[in-house]
Amino acid sequence: MDLTQLTLNTVIETKKPHPCGGLRWKIVRTGADFKIRCLTCGRVVMLTPDELRKRVRRVVEEES
Repeated sequence: MDLTQLTLNTVIETKKPHPCGGLRWKIVRTGADFKIRCLTCGRVVMLTPDELRKRVRRVVEEES
């Protein structure tokens, strides 16, 4: 996964579901770490670029 295409407000799908059952997340902060928000329950998680690269299955929709 190329992290350069992951910009603010991009929606991604993870390989494993969140405990709430959601697979879709929205990127709310980029930089040294990535902050993502679950679109099902609203939980916010901070991940390092390596952790995010391992968890992302695909990009669902990009910011236009």
